[in-house]
Amino acid sequence: MPDADRPPAASLVRTADGHGYSVRAVGEGRPAIFLHGGGPGCTAESDFGATARLLAPHRRCLLVDMLQYGASDKCAVTGPRWSFHAASLAGLLDALGLDDADLVCGSWGGSAALALAAAFPSRVRSLVVTGSMPLLAGPVPAAAAGLANRVRENYYGGTGPTLAKMRDLLAEVEWADASRLPAETVRLRHEQSLDASEVALTTGAGTPRGEPEDLGEQLTRLTAPVLYLWGSSDVFVPPHYALELTGRTPGASLHVMAGTAHHPYEERPAAFAAIASAFLDSASA
Repeated sequence: MPDADRPPAASLVRTADGHGYSVRAVGEGRPAIFLHGGGPGCTAESDFGATARLLAPHRRCLLVDMLQYGASDKCAVTGPRWSFHAASLAGLLDALGLDDADLVCGSWGGSAALALAAAFPSRVRSLVVTGSMPLLAGPVPAAAAGLANRVRENYYGGTGPTLAKMRDLLAEVEWADASRLPAETVRLRHEQSLDASEVALTTGAGTPRGEPEDLGEQLTRLTAPVLYLWGSSDVFVPPHYALELTGRTPGASLHVMAGTAHHPYEERPAAFAAIASAFLDSASA
């Protein structure tokens, strides 16, 4: 692998309340934090590695594994889910010595970032949010929950996780064009999905990922500029849901990327990086 394509080394950054986050840093300049999705085996590197390295010439890109994922702590999340993550991420900013940052986020990470921007408005300069579902009411969240449960049960059930089952999962719900799905992406996601702590959080009883939380009221009081950057073929959270989010978020914009699904930052990283970079630049002007 060429040096320019190698994942940056990870550091474990601990917050004041003891939560340990795996953080990979690449580039110099204005800080941008990347928060990944919640699918089996997701990490900041697997989701946003390619996009971050395209943005690194002009930004300090911080690839953060969310709590319960990757190399970060596998602690139980208590209380309302997104409020918990928002408070913890504010602590991570403190631990990183950052007064504020831009955030580029997918799915699970995007809802956490929106909660952070609502609860701690001075800490978030701007947000790029992709494929997130911060509103719980309506047919889209109900269908997405059913699809997510079926996908996880298929993957972890039966004979258990395999490379072939991971490729099928990504092809069905995360990529629009499965013929372009890199074998390395499948391998990384599959290997991480076997982590015993993650398996326990995914398949165990109770609510170790926190209580479901609707962010409808929080969206209406966001002050940071938001770009909802969506895949045109997202089967989890279709673009019309993103249009609803845009209408509820003051001053938000929506861009829908053709030829992509739930992970446009992986399918078309160059295009995604160009759109995100232009927005982040305009938001800071």
